[in-house]
Amino acid sequence: MLLDMLSGKKREPAECIITVMGREIADFYPFLSEVTVAASRNAAATARLRFETRRDEHGRWSVQDAGVFASWATLRIEAAFGSRREEVFRGYVREVAADYPRNAGEASVTVECQDDSLALDREQRRRNWGADAPATDLLILAAIAGDYGLAPHPDSGSGQSGLVLNQDATDIAFLRERAEANGYELIFHAGQIYFGPLRVSAAPQETVLVYAGPDTHCSRFSARSDGHRPERVMLQLAASEGDAVSEQTVAPDLPLMGTQSAESQGAGLRDFTWRMSRQGGRNESELQARAQRQANENALRVRAEGDLDGTQYGHVLQVGLPVAVDGVGDWLAGTYYVDSVNHRFSADGYNQGFTLLRNAYGDNVPTAGSVLAGVL
Repeated sequence: MLLDMLSGKKREPAECIITVMGREIADFYPFLSEVTVAASRNAAATARLRFETRRDEHGRWSVQDAGVFASWATLRIEAAFGSRREEVFRGYVREVAADYPRNAGEASVTVECQDDSLALDREQRRRNWGADAPATDLLILAAIAGDYGLAPHPDSGSGQSGLVLNQDATDIAFLRERAEANGYELIFHAGQIYFGPLRVSAAPQETVLVYAGPDTHCSRFSARSDGHRPERVMLQLAASEGDAVSEQTVAPDLPLMGTQSAESQGAGLRDFTWRMSRQGGRNESELQARAQRQANENALRVRAEGDLDGTQYGHVLQVGLPVAVDGVGDWLAGTYYVDSVNHRFSADGYNQGFTLLRNAYGDNVPTAGSVLAGVL
């Protein structure tokens, strides 16, 4: 893939826009020293805001005494690229900590936040789903999401059908269990809940450019391939009659994110198979879904890490979606899946530290450019 030097992108400094209870906190920006957001496809997104705070002649402190950052206040963080905004985080204030060291000039306030899943973790609920008529996982998701002003992501999967389930857990614990039962991901973003399989085939995000001359926005990139990962998952299923069990081997079913599989098949070795422990109380479709998810996760044996200049990149890199990488050679260039992103707004600008995963080698992304950049 050749690097595109002809895009003519307009680059504008990325700004951090924060709203609390729907109102921008413009009066507090002079005290804001750092904003970090940790987003992962396997855990709730969290945010941390660090403020310097000052005491006035009446003994009131500029941040903690303003009454803005209260527990359970709704909070949103966006990255603004000129007139265009992209959401980084949405959720609730979970904890506020004020620190008063010996030197009053170093006093600070730290605001800890968690994404919308926090609201689903307040109440142990007992429900019987499908009591009147068998339900589907997607109908259950829609009902729970609606209780909190959220909505299922349009790309969510339907899950299992014909369900009659007893819930005796918080809503978030129950949804996580249902996601695991289907081999799904559960991701909260921008007021929606994605409940579905890995979106490897979705449209890739803006290409990450390494060693691309003036178009470079990835300041660090490293990748490694772990060949010692199981390539198949074996599970035991109850036979149709008696106490006998049958064994089933599950192979990854993800599309290749490259031109050549990263598996070791063809090396003249025996199959590398991991046996899934027997799990009582699981039906056959659930066991197969869990095994399929494990096989797919094992296949993501290429792992890359790096840092993006947010202003140069011009976008918010989202977890649980593919992204193309260019400038790292034919072997490692191509499509990756975004596993986690750590966003940081500070006096140094907007940085995005990422972790990417891949199940293949080889450049599989066509280019729109015609000039090889970054080569001296």
